[in-house]
Amino acid sequence: MKARVKTFTAVAASLLSACSTQPAQRQNTAAVEATAKPAPQQAKPAENYDAAANPPLTTTKDGKTLNLVRIMDGGICKNESQGASGSFLVYADPQDLERIKREKPKEIFKDFEAKIQHLASEALEEAIGQTNLAVDPFSLGDDVAQEKLAAQLTKNFLNAASGPVAAFDQETSLTIDVTPFPPSLMFYQKGCDAKRFEP
Repeated sequence: MKARVKTFTAVAASLLSACSTQPAQRQNTAAVEATAKPAPQQAKPAENYDAAANPPLTTTKDGKTLNLVRIMDGGICKNESQGASGSFLVYADPQDLERIKREKPKEIFKDFEAKIQHLASEALEEAIGQTNLAVDPFSLGDDVAQEKLAAQLTKNFLNAASGPVAAFDQETSLTIDVTPFPPSLMFYQKGCDAKRFEP
């Protein structure tokens, strides 16, 4: 079996800089365009999913309101036929960010970025491994199939990421959350080209 290729590309200009006052912005990159254009072998996005929809700018974790600070694109081929890609949202506590900016050198955020990308990549690999990407012959249509796959992958990703995110929070004193953005998820069931995920 060929080695799996996985990548996570940050598509926001910088993690955490000015994030407490500005929402994350996306850049036009090849990775974003590849995700935005469904290949013929993919299930179509569900009708109630709006791929152009904006992700939520905030989320709540442990009673804290976290702000969206980065959007990352990632993808992995489980094998030569199956895989998935999509956008992943990174949220952070703005009060933690301001405190860390005061107490630590600004270079610390590059280290944080690398750790977040790594944990998201590992969580996606684990989630893809646990997600049944085979075509469901009993599905009531592509839209329903897409919804089920998105829900399954999201659940598996959140389970896989929970431990590493908690460890990151503990190590850095920065409260974060990382979650897939379901409208962006694409599933490859009849041919997954690992080259599309190479940086």
